[in-house]
Amino acid sequence: MKDTPLANCERDFLLKAIEEKKRLDGRQTYDYRKMKITFGTDYGCCFVELGKTRVMAQVSCELVAPKESRPNEGIMFFNIELSPMASPTFEQGRQSELSVKLNRQLERCLRNSKCIDTESLCVVSGEKVWQIRVDVHMLNHDGNLMDAASIAAITALCHFRRPDVGIQGDEVTVYSPEERDPIPLSIYHMPISVSFSFFQQGTYLLVDPCEREERVMDGLLMIAMNKHREICSIQSSGGIMLLKEQVMRCSKIASVKVSEITELISKALENDKKARKAGGRCGFAESMPQERITALKMDETPVEMTEVTDRANDIVQKAEAPSQTVPSPVVPVPGVGQVGQGLQNTWGLEEEDEEEENDNSGEDEEVKETKMEVEQHDKEGSKQEDVVEISDSEEEEVVILHPETPDKAPKHTGPSFHQKGAAASKKKQKK
Repeated sequence: MKDTPLANCERDFLLKAIEEKKRLDGRQTYDYRKMKITFGTDYGCCFVELGKTRVMAQVSCELVAPKESRPNEGIMFFNIELSPMASPTFEQGRQSELSVKLNRQLERCLRNSKCIDTESLCVVSGEKVWQIRVDVHMLNHDGNLMDAASIAAITALCHFRRPDVGIQGDEVTVYSPEERDPIPLSIYHMPISVSFSFFQQGTYLLVDPCEREERVMDGLLMIAMNKHREICSIQSSGGIMLLKEQVMRCSKIASVKVSEITELISKALENDKKARKAGGRCGFAESMPQERITALKMDETPVEMTEVTDRANDIVQKAEAPSQTVPSPVVPVPGVGQVGQGLQNTWGLEEEDEEEENDNSGEDEEVKETKMEVEQHDKEGSKQEDVVEISDSEEEEVVILHPETPDKAPKHTGPSFHQKGAAASKKKQKK
């Protein structure tokens, strides 16, 4: 799914606000968003919240054969997954340009900087070494994914414990956590990435851009540094030309931010260690009652609850007393539509008109029945020529003849032969 482009008015509004040194969330130019670091139940599981951006990192290990070029060193493997849960623009099971870019930057930041002693991961030289795998999952995307991913990955590596190993001859025994305490990784330093976004060809600079600010930026500069002010990696994207003074200025800002983030990581690791040592609940079990699993939280709206009883009593006293008698509802006649109670029906018909219609309808029905009977006997007469019917009764005999032509009018005033024939046949049917 393609990303929805910003409207021109929204783009102009963002750029105008940046020119006036104002941001959408109220931060200053060099401010980071609120950061929160939590840990899962298992070792090596870390959650990082950077504003509304939420990232999870999980570290795992297994024994594998080493590389032929480096038989005495372990293997580090990084994988960043951009799931559709984080943003509708991400596609499942397909590596995008952004995921490849983040993977390479994370490898430069952590593996190429030699922050972990890979030789300590060797079990048997040339045969068995530990392969450390770091999986980073994006849970919610609101800008600056690289900084959140680097913080989550290095924190998860510091929190991870690998199983202890025993060697007897050619046999390698991996002990469970119940048999022997797991061993932490040997980490030399903690490189952390800091992102800077540039606007209007480098005229304006922002630290920790959000998702909307990333849409309107002209270029991005990512600097990975540790608390010793050592630059581990640096990468520029966007096609803008930066001056030496701009890069030096960004490196000074990054050194301050990295020292603050490193201190926060150390405090989070220390608090988790104390909680696990005290035997308290931690990780997923602790997140349940505190409602820390959800990515976003809703602020509670304060409600004034003082003197609620007195206000309710005043309202009841000032209100009018309800009527004691309840009017009986008027039930309309079935088939008649009404509006309200006791009103005239919606069709606007009077009772007299209804009675006249009933009388007329009764007469019309009788005439219709007589005509139908005459037509039916005319058809029977045309089929049976010169037929004499003698009824069972001895009172009368009826003779049915051909119907007269319309030119000859009947001379008598009494009932016609057709009507007599109809009456006789009707009596016969009744008997």
